[in-house]
This record gives sequence, structure tokens and C-alpha cells, in this order.
Amino acid sequence: MQKIELRRGKTIEELNKMDIREFAKYVDSRARRTLLRQSNVIEKFLKKCKECSEKGKPIRTHLRDIVIVPGMIGLTINVHGGKTFMPVTIIGEMLGHRLGEFVMTRGKVQHGAPGIGATKSSAAASVK
Repeated sequence: MQKIELRRGKTIEELNKMDIREFAKYVDSRARRTLLRQSNVIEKFLKKCKECSEKGKPIRTHLRDIVIVPGMIGLTINVHGGKTFMPVTIIGEMLGHRLGEFVMTRGKVQHGAPGIGATKSSAAASVK
């Protein structure tokens, strides 16, 4: 049995049938403002996503500030993280958030051994 997810009283199927401007009523104020002002950018991105998924090509983007709308559910989008593209599979709980929230831009720092000259004692050590 599938779990039906709700977003402020609406199911995912009902949200999928909505226009982007109608969906904006069901998100927080910051996302609503972005959706209403940049609806044409988001529609172009959705069109690009549909074209790429029909051709079987991966969807790659640098647009980390795009608000996730119901038309993106189920897609895997490769979002740029500063160095590489990392895959993000869109699910229902991500609606209203931005793509960049799910891709880390800073990696874990792994320090190696100190090099020669890093400390005063290592400067006196032989280089052999």
C-alpha cells in the first residue's frame, strides 16, 4: 500500500495538476515570492527537464536557487556543487525547498601529514 503524502491538505496528485502560481499558495512566503516573480524561469527549467528525460539524457544544472515544484517529483537532477555535479532525486517532502539545499558545497577536510618546513622541528630534519 502506498503512502499518500499531504502538503497543507492537498495530495501530490492534486498539486501536480496545479499551475506554478496556484502551487505558490501552499509554500512559505520566501518560496512564494520566488515562484511568483520567477515563474517563467521555473517553467523553462521544467521544459528542459522533460526534454532531457524523454531523450534519456541526465539533467544537469547550475541553478541551485530553483524552488522545487510538483512537476519535478520523481526526476533525478544533477546539481552543481562547486566542483562536480551531484545527483538529487526529487521526492514529495522537498516541495517548496531549493535544489541547492540538498547538495553540499563544502567537503570534509582531511589533513595529511605535515610537510617539511611545516614546523620548526621538521625544518632541521634531513631531507634524505
